[in-house]
This record gives sequence, structure tokens and C-alpha cells, in this order.
Amino acid sequence: MASLNRVVLVGNLTRDPEMRFTPAGKPVTRFGVAVNRSPYVNDKGERVEGVDFLNVVVFGRQAETSHQYLKKGRGVAIDGRLRSRSWETGDGQKRYAVEVNAQNVQFLPRAGEASAEGTAEPSTDFANLDVPPIEGGEDVPW
Repeated sequence: MASLNRVVLVGNLTRDPEMRFTPAGKPVTRFGVAVNRSPYVNDKGERVEGVDFLNVVVFGRQAETSHQYLKKGRGVAIDGRLRSRSWETGDGQKRYAVEVNAQNVQFLPRAGEASAEGTAEPSTDFANLDVPPIEGGEDVPW
């Protein structure tokens, strides 16, 4: 049976990126992204909107670039995969987290800021991202 683990997000950073290093010295950057849900009408006829908040982890050169140029509120397009991890707290409780392991990060123009094509509309063409994929999988030092 085939399987697929792929996530594509377009949203805004909820906090400034935080960079650390793996024991092997590889840079790892972590940040939060807010993604608006598409509005829909529920069973009661009410319009429902929402926001999903997701944690993103980036490895390697893209981690350094993301840490250097991204700030809270900046728009990003992310192509990656979901990764779950677990750890034990100091008092022995088991904790779990699911986060997005970004393989491609594209910086989007801010509202009203012109892109290279002269338009303020962000591109969502993920097929032509010009960023090489990153191999993750090391233990993240958080």
C-alpha cells in the first residue's frame, strides 16, 4: 500500500524564529505559523471561520536563512511533512508533539509589498520552488 506524508501551508509567523544546533552542529530553526481556515456554513446556517496554529522546524541552510530573514507577522509558504516526536518531562510525564518538518520555505511579500513580478499577490506555485530539499531526522535540541 502506498503512503504519502506531505503538508503545504501558507500563513504568517506567530513568533520570531528561534535557532539552535544539533549535537552534530547542524542548524535547526523553529517557529510558529498561523493558517486561516476556509470559511464554511455549519448546520445552523452560521458562517464559521478559524485559525490553525502549527509549529514548524527547518534544518540546514534554510534554517539559517529563515532565522535571519523571517520575523513575527511575515508571510511564508511551506512545503514539508508531518513529524511526531515524544519526550519525557523532568517529573517523568510523557509528552507528544506533531510538527511540520519544512523541506521548502518560501518568503512571501508583506501586505502591500510588491513582489519581483510587481504585484502584491503572493505566489502559491509550489511546483517551482527554487530551494533544495533538506534532510532532517536528527534529534532536535528543544
